[in-house]
Amino acid sequence: MSAARPRVWVSQPLFDDIVARLDRYFEVAATHAVADHSPAAIARALREADGALVTLNDPVGAAEIAQASRLRAVANVGVGYNNLDVAALQARGIVATNTPDVLTETTADFGFALMMAAARRITEAERWLRDGQWRGWAFHSLLGAEIHGTTLGILGMGRIGQGIARRAGGFGMRVLYHNRSRLPEAIENECRAAYVDYETLFAQADHVVLVLPYSAQNHHRIDAATLARMKPTATLTNIARGGLIDEAALADALASGRLAAAGLDVFEGEPQVDPRLLALRNVVLTPHIASGSLATRRAMVSLAVDNLIAALGFGPEAGKPPNVIS
Repeated sequence: MSAARPRVWVSQPLFDDIVARLDRYFEVAATHAVADHSPAAIARALREADGALVTLNDPVGAAEIAQASRLRAVANVGVGYNNLDVAALQARGIVATNTPDVLTETTADFGFALMMAAARRITEAERWLRDGQWRGWAFHSLLGAEIHGTTLGILGMGRIGQGIARRAGGFGMRVLYHNRSRLPEAIENECRAAYVDYETLFAQADHVVLVLPYSAQNHHRIDAATLARMKPTATLTNIARGGLIDEAALADALASGRLAAAGLDVFEGEPQVDPRLLALRNVVLTPHIASGSLATRRAMVSLAVDNLIAALGFGPEAGKPPNVIS
């Protein structure tokens, strides 16, 4: 009698044709409808699993793996992984992986578009038009901020931040960045970007884009004091994680005119959004879709499947998953 095949849990509906590649090696327990899994439900699913394919919606920490004696690998569909308690997984010898690189350019496209939409008041103008307020062309109507020739500040200069910096070159923007560590000179030259300290970035930038990872140390990194450093004509765009911003302080700044506009793709309590932000006209709100092109989302799932297969000791990269989180 052949040995039982390893069992893997797929936490959310993804792309059936890509997930089907798991069938060659594993018994697959797939979720067929979008689910808001409770911690207890995740713990039950992991209890009988050797591996799991999860999304940012699915927190996996010490409590969820406490009874998962068979679990050997968790493959996250996303470059960010603050839904995973990596230390708890590593303590149990469970491999954790993510999906970097494949979403870099698409996310950079979206970040630049969101910044432009906020600066040029695009969604505000569309609502105004759809509400029947347009009575003809007017010289002073819905005047926005310039993009070309202005100063862009990027907080977090990883792959996506560098992608945004490269796009800024086409608009003749001066690019400043702040990062945990300064980039090599060759990358700075390629991105035409200058390293500055945190305070200088917020004081000098006309447009700030957040692309840094979320961590407990970065919680509410953008607080009232940071917002007060910004020009009143500036914009703030967040395509990283919602918890980076003190949303109450941001709402205050936007409502008072202390900050011109914001573009937010992520929120601290998502899918719930602060009602004050929903009511403000000078903020562009999108539902966490920065990587949301069809090609990119398929590439993310494909890479996560490759990671999981390899982490569980199968396929051409057996035992050597491409993207282990260290």
